[in-house]
Amino acid sequence: MNGNEEKYLPVGTVVLLKNGSKRTMITGFCSMEGENTNKVWDYSGCFYPEGILTSNQTFLFDHEQIAKIFHMGLKDDDEEREFKRKIKELLNSMPLSNANAMNSIANNAVEKPVYDE
Repeated sequence: MNGNEEKYLPVGTVVLLKNGSKRTMITGFCSMEGENTNKVWDYSGCFYPEGILTSNQTFLFDHEQIAKIFHMGLKDDDEEREFKRKIKELLNSMPLSNANAMNSIANNAVEKPVYDE
């Protein structure tokens, strides 16, 4: 992956991790493993094309572990870019050493979901 790729690729992006043999689809951001609040991973993901079949098939990885991008998830001018701006702002403004920091990101990153009915 070249150095110009933006950190925090959109959900739905399909990548190959370094030393990986199976593609991975990004399903989320800034995840912690269980009770370990000392490490915040850039992404959560699942195997592609299978998706999440059971909860133990979700895994965590950092941006630097991405070797190749196969498909870019949805990037829009409003929601996704605003979410990225807020998540970067929150990550830069607080030490991420506990679950309270992650709860703050989750609660402040998006004001409310928008659904088409």
